[in-house]
Amino acid sequence: MKHSRVPRISLGTQIIIGLVLGIIVGAATYHNQVAISTMSGLGTIFLRLIQMIVMPIVVSCLTVGIANIGDLRKLGRIGGKTLLYFEVLTTIAIILGLVVANITRPGDFINIHSLQGGDISKYLATAKTASKTGIWDTIFAVIPTNIFKSMSEGDMMPVIFFSVFFGLGIAAIGEKGKIITQFLNAVSVVMFRVTNWVMKFAPLGVFGLIGMTIAQMGLSALLPLGYFILVAYLTMIFFCIVILGIVAYLFKLDYWKTMKKIWPEILLAFSTASSEATLPRLMKKMQDMGVEKGVASFVIPTGYTFNLDGSAIYQSLAAIFLAQAYGLHLTWEHQFTLLVVLMITSKGMAGVPGASFVVLLASVATIGVPIAGLTFIAGIDRFVDMGRTSVNVVGNTFASLVIGESEKALNREKYEKYLNQ
Repeated sequence: MKHSRVPRISLGTQIIIGLVLGIIVGAATYHNQVAISTMSGLGTIFLRLIQMIVMPIVVSCLTVGIANIGDLRKLGRIGGKTLLYFEVLTTIAIILGLVVANITRPGDFINIHSLQGGDISKYLATAKTASKTGIWDTIFAVIPTNIFKSMSEGDMMPVIFFSVFFGLGIAAIGEKGKIITQFLNAVSVVMFRVTNWVMKFAPLGVFGLIGMTIAQMGLSALLPLGYFILVAYLTMIFFCIVILGIVAYLFKLDYWKTMKKIWPEILLAFSTASSEATLPRLMKKMQDMGVEKGVASFVIPTGYTFNLDGSAIYQSLAAIFLAQAYGLHLTWEHQFTLLVVLMITSKGMAGVPGASFVVLLASVATIGVPIAGLTFIAGIDRFVDMGRTSVNVVGNTFASLVIGESEKALNREKYEKYLNQ
């Protein structure tokens, strides 16, 4: 007699269930400190588990990938293409945000003086520190003096810098370096197995993080700025479907099937508002799709610092929204200045905690918006952050595939087979 198997619920479905339950419980326990503390604990445990595995995966995968590339000129070409691609897409995202804000004019529908301001003191302190750093400080910050300190602090760019040089060093010593490559390969296999275990906790983590947010702020916090949030989300969806759809078409990638395969990662990014939460699985998934290990291990971590398309859309939208709310008339010259400032500050503050909001702080002053204006959108920043983090995941997925295709480092047969599974 055959036993009927219990249908297995996919991770994406589990995350959706966690998300919905989190919203319901969060709304039902509004301002209940015990519930907030409990849900915050669940969310924090999940994020700490993710932080525990991110750096070992980046170091092991990137070092082995670079060692396999071995050619400094090829690595330079991949790095140049990657940064150029990131810059072009980020600029398009900023321009899209500016255009949409001018067409929809969300700031005209709000009375800025009727809104309750949020606390932005931590962002002000970060912005003040960041504003004192020049180009040399930015360069110095990329070069680690203590790689273990950078790893413990989760500082991605110094870790990438070290891993690239370590990988090139392994390639340079030839046969003697194989034992290190084999060891790091084994480390990456183990860490991906650990990732699978950690992801079993993801639905609970999602439940805690979204529930805590709703319980702290309440659904009513969305209502006064509902039109702005709607415009922001529709713009992000347009960018993902149209702009990245065009990119996929140009490089002969199957857009919808690729999106279907990364749907669990999109949901995870949306519900946790954390890029780190998706990084380990996305790196593994890109390799499963046929992107060479060296390319995937370089593009994905770098993209989480430099290719923040969702953040770029939000920053440009929010800057114009606040100008409109304060009744400031911005000429095209003002908006071009804002475009340039956003392009520079978004790269100069890569890796800064709360970077998206800090970039906004550093940029709005150039168009005459009072800094106090940002307190009015601080309350909904978490809700918008969920959307922009999801866009960043989609953007980095296609960046990895595009760079892989341009370098002939995308196994088409493996890609098609994976999509049709």
